[in-house]
Amino acid sequence: MNPETPFRLALLGVFALTLAIAGYHRYCASRSHERISRRDEGRWLFLAIRLAGLSLFVSTLTYLVYPPAMAWSQIPLMQGARWLGLAVAIFSVGLLFCTLSALGKNLTDTVAVRANHSLVLTGPYRWVRHPYYVSFGLLIVSAMLLSANWFVGATGFLALALLVIRTPIEEQMLVKRFGKDYLVYMEKTPRFIPTIWRSHSQEPLVDHLRKE
Repeated sequence: MNPETPFRLALLGVFALTLAIAGYHRYCASRSHERISRRDEGRWLFLAIRLAGLSLFVSTLTYLVYPPAMAWSQIPLMQGARWLGLAVAIFSVGLLFCTLSALGKNLTDTVAVRANHSLVLTGPYRWVRHPYYVSFGLLIVSAMLLSANWFVGATGFLALALLVIRTPIEEQMLVKRFGKDYLVYMEKTPRFIPTIWRSHSQEPLVDHLRKE
């Protein structure tokens, strides 16, 4: 057996599962037939994010279909490091599923909020404000490790960096939609990295907002 085959199969499984989860939730959200404006995102940022995402998709797919075509950007990694990529992938796919399940029909691919958008405080949103981007970042790490390819990682991290740049715009839209509730949420919940040590006396955020 080609030594690359187990890693290709592992990445193929992660790739297919990620597409299936994201595709299903996007389909469910799109059934409202609501027209979502992308004007607030900005034309150049919109194009840059999609081009970086397309590069990540194509480079990953190329590795899966014909690894020699991506040999120019391969990096030497120990097998243990590559299998660590699978462990990271399992966690990140689970996080992605929980995130999109909590987000439900609020899901969009831009900064705009839906007409009936609700403030989600459950699931991973209890710990960070943007768990979708956290899961995406972890998936990039796993794809880079499993493929042992720096170009896959570079295109993925470029897309992630652009999403991080877009995040303040997204949060401005959410503040505009939810006002004080989202400002309280921002104050109590980290953007990307969860606070591990929490006071046992800290009031749950959901209860706090209900009292406002």
